[in-house]
Amino acid sequence: MTSKPVKTAFVLTALVALPGLLGACRSERVITTGSVAPADYRARHPIVLTDNQRSLDVFVTGTGHLDPRQTADLDAFVLEFRRFGRGVLVLDMPRGVSPAVGAGVERTAASIRRVAAEGGVPPRQIVVENYAVANPALSAPVRVSFQRMEAKVASQCGTWPGDLGVSDPVTSNRNEPSWNFGCASQTNFAAQVADPVDLVRGRPEGPVDSVRRTLDIGKLRQGKDPSTRWNQDGQTSVKSQVGN
Repeated sequence: MTSKPVKTAFVLTALVALPGLLGACRSERVITTGSVAPADYRARHPIVLTDNQRSLDVFVTGTGHLDPRQTADLDAFVLEFRRFGRGVLVLDMPRGVSPAVGAGVERTAASIRRVAAEGGVPPRQIVVENYAVANPALSAPVRVSFQRMEAKVASQCGTWPGDLGVSDPVTSNRNEPSWNFGCASQTNFAAQVADPVDLVRGRPEGPVDSVRRTLDIGKLRQGKDPSTRWNQDGQTSVKSQVGN
């Protein structure tokens, strides 16, 4: 017959071991929630790389001659296509216009091909397409376009899921930045990036200036400062010139 103290000790041991046995059967779970938003604007409005279309409207003239402004715009556009473009250069020609305007469209397209050829674009990389004109009374340009990689913000700016005032005490007491905070700055920064690949990796080092390196090493051996000295011409104060 088992004594009462031994029986009690056995029960206590079983109770202690039971959570461990149950825990061995429990799989690890990760609890996530969508209510916790990132506070950093770079995580809330990340900049991503995506393919986008670049286009330029070249307005049609009767003679097909491109003025200096349109020629300069087209030269810069062709240079961008050669540097960053993917695929072909597309010429979208307006259709459904009057015969007189149609002749000007053909001459304008010929001028565009000439500028593109001078910029280094071979004829095989130019594709002609058509688009229907909704209103013949309005100006119908020749649209030049190509595909290229661009940097943009993945989220949509101008979204305000929460009130910025005191109408929602819970949101107000969190002392967190608003959802739209930083979106405009990220969008402007992405638009100013010339080469989107620079956001992914740095550029390789350029060639070494052997002449400059030799001069700097020579100065170091002589105990001189190899840094560049900047001299300012004149010591005129700005205040002395105010009111003169």
